[in-house]
Amino acid sequence: MVGHLVSDTVEIPPEYLKVDGSSDEQYWASIRSVTALADQHGQDASGIPLLISLTAHHPEWPVRAATVRILANRHRHVPEAASAVAAASHDSVDWVAFTALKMATEHRIDAVVPDLIRISGWPSNFTRKDFTRKPVGCGAAFTKRALLAIFGSTDPQRLRQLEDEYFSEMRARIREHATRPRRHDDVVLVPAGPFMAGVAGTSGGPFRMTQGDNPLRAEHLAAYYMDRTTVTNARYAEFLADTGGSAQFDHPDQPDGRNHQPVHWHDPRFNAPGMPVVGVDWYDAWAFARWSGGSLPSELQWEKAARGTDGRTYPWGDTWEPERVNYVERSYGTTVHDLDELEALLVTTTDSDVPQHPVLPSDSLPQGASPYGALQMSGNVWELTRTNFYTGEDMDPFFKGRHPMEFMNRKDAFHVLRGGTWTSPQTCLTTFYRGKDLITDFHNEVGFRCVYEVAE
Repeated sequence: MVGHLVSDTVEIPPEYLKVDGSSDEQYWASIRSVTALADQHGQDASGIPLLISLTAHHPEWPVRAATVRILANRHRHVPEAASAVAAASHDSVDWVAFTALKMATEHRIDAVVPDLIRISGWPSNFTRKDFTRKPVGCGAAFTKRALLAIFGSTDPQRLRQLEDEYFSEMRARIREHATRPRRHDDVVLVPAGPFMAGVAGTSGGPFRMTQGDNPLRAEHLAAYYMDRTTVTNARYAEFLADTGGSAQFDHPDQPDGRNHQPVHWHDPRFNAPGMPVVGVDWYDAWAFARWSGGSLPSELQWEKAARGTDGRTYPWGDTWEPERVNYVERSYGTTVHDLDELEALLVTTTDSDVPQHPVLPSDSLPQGASPYGALQMSGNVWELTRTNFYTGEDMDPFFKGRHPMEFMNRKDAFHVLRGGTWTSPQTCLTTFYRGKDLITDFHNEVGFRCVYEVAE
């Protein structure tokens, strides 16, 4: 048998993988044999890398559980060993996780606390007499017992104090991120309060595009700032220069090897400094928004900023006025009457000169401004949001290391697009029309803008 290669750790030697499953007796005998090898190898610190590999990656759970014990009993004061025990508390096999929890309890391994908090919540809460909770299973019971042992108290007030002390440094980092100053002053204020979202119902019309997925309703939002225009190439270039390839602002799920450079960065039709940046995907926009001190807008934030509180159909009002917007007929210089004509026109598009001038600068067409002064909330480029198209919740991607073909039919891979673009007909240019896109796609029709918190 060849060795089992483990990334970022060490190769597991073949003798540690010789487990005989021909009978229960043979299985457990071979497990004991492998465990004895691990125990002998782990006598001193030189054996820690292999023990960590066994703990994380051995195919048989009894070996993983046994090496968790060895790491905790002998090397718990070594940060890498303590981290491995913490990671084992999330093992997919219950008894490996339980073993890690028992070791954390016995040895009061405080490096495990963040992992335990994720499982059970704050110990100062579940020791309160007035705190209601669901009945516990073994895992929850082991977790709570470990937290109380590590903190050394069952008094809720004392536990809260200890929690605050333990997480003080982490909280400081979170506050630093949360209070990161806004790097952009060209914003509009969208005040707190209710607004009318959605639409009562629309017919498909000549383009056969309906909006049954956005019903008319009242929504209430806190105040926020929004970029007056879509993010420009000039502003995006500042982001690239400032980060210099750093992953500081990247989403944890971002694909490896990305440098955030737009794919159309060298296309003269799209790369002028004042034009909206296009050719970026959702991860690029997410990282830029963090760098800028904000976030991508939610779908509702986008809609309120576009239409105000009176439920208008377009950012400028309820009447269609094509001179206020950059859409398919302006960008191609051709009138289209229905879906067939639209599709026939779009297939004439080339990668060099058709249309010659698809997008306008981000600050163009001020006559199409929204009630709050945001420009081109209709047309020019679609705008990314942080909202999942199907659930209405914030996007929470978990696709790292996978090819888009593996998740392109997954509902959790599609975010909402809003506003229409230079290839859109009138139907898509309303304040309530919902588009969608795969999280990893790059388009010359899609840009974005950011929102920012309003200080209390």
